[in-house]
Amino acid sequence: MGYKTRQEGDTTVVTVEESRLDASLAGGFKDFMVDLIDAGNMDFVIDISGVSFMDSSGLGAVVAALKQVGSNGSVKLAGPQKAVSDLFDLTCMDRIFKIYATVDEALNA
Repeated sequence: MGYKTRQEGDTTVVTVEESRLDASLAGGFKDFMVDLIDAGNMDFVIDISGVSFMDSSGLGAVVAALKQVGSNGSVKLAGPQKAVSDLFDLTCMDRIFKIYATVDEALNA
């Protein structure tokens, strides 16, 4: 499981260090996010710049994090590659998530 975190003020930056976020990894990612949220982290930037493929299970794990933080926090996405960006567009999730080209843009928004 390849995830890295760092704090930028009140925001937790989660970097996905996997090229795929699919059914084989989505459960682990969801559990990872639940642990961070249970520890009190509520504002996230998820750096998905290294993810070249995401399926519905990966999308579901990201949605689960957004649902868990609810109105008490935020989940922003940063750096999606074209295939991942197309998935968010196709599923209209680009209307639900704030998506930025870079982590810095997401942090400064």
